[in-house]
Amino acid sequence: MDNVQTKLLEFEKPLIKIDKQLEEFASENKDSDEYKKLVKKREALAKKIFSNLTSWQKVQLARHPNRPHTLDFVKGIFDTYEEFYGDRYFGDDKAIVGGPAKLAGDTVIFVGNQKGRGTKENIKRNFGMAHPEGYRKALRMMKLAEKFSFPVITFIDTPGAYPGVKAEERGQAEAIATNLKEMMMLKVPIIVVIIGEGGSGGALGIGVGDRILMLQNAVYFVCTPEACSSILWKDPSMAETAADNMKLTAEDLKELDIADEIIEEPAGSALSDYNRTFSNLKKRITHHLGVLKRTNSENIFQQRYEKFRGIKFYKYE
Repeated sequence: MDNVQTKLLEFEKPLIKIDKQLEEFASENKDSDEYKKLVKKREALAKKIFSNLTSWQKVQLARHPNRPHTLDFVKGIFDTYEEFYGDRYFGDDKAIVGGPAKLAGDTVIFVGNQKGRGTKENIKRNFGMAHPEGYRKALRMMKLAEKFSFPVITFIDTPGAYPGVKAEERGQAEAIATNLKEMMMLKVPIIVVIIGEGGSGGALGIGVGDRILMLQNAVYFVCTPEACSSILWKDPSMAETAADNMKLTAEDLKELDIADEIIEEPAGSALSDYNRTFSNLKKRITHHLGVLKRTNSENIFQQRYEKFRGIKFYKYE
């Protein structure tokens, strides 16, 4: 978290006064009744604020620079992990991370979009926007998982696939389409977790799974609200209106049967308590893995197919 500029969202400002009061307490006074009352007051206010967010506010929260990223979840959920590099065709895309990990004694393969913190790391990670080699690297991890019968867990947090000329020259659309096909037919359990932004084909390239989980303040969309407003109204300033109509929150996606479960975040969102967020998610991943591991590998494709065929459509009124 070093050298990260703190971004204060408008709806967070009511918490600032209490935070300043809490900071004024010396370490030896943190057991006092006054301090404990302030902590409870802040928790109640945070719960009130974060339980009534608009769709646009949730987009802002999902993008918050201090929100935990994939490698934070990997370190917080798994007992041990090892990161693999490269796609064995072109190079290593640092916007995608992946490798084997241990979860409650079992080996799994993790794959995820990785954003950076601060300008330097974000440039290195390309702001979490993968190139074709990133999706091919992800597929390499998944095929390794299938070879050794390891479950796959993917973490989605990207505004979209990288739209640059070089990415198109190297086959961006083909790489994503291949992943969609191969993930659908993979003969091991796949759990997909949307931890921040789930943007367009950039998310779908690692987004096919037997269970799709969403953190409470994550979002999932076909294009960013800014892009949507530019297309529909020729005005990117209409992004808030677009977000309110795009059905992109976890609650919306659950209603449409796209998300299977919403993972609760602490009062104040995942920003306020990384460890509790990791614990909540770890419990649910472990639960779903336990159920999926009892499924015959020959039947898993058919169940996955039926899951995606069963997704509802949204009728605009």
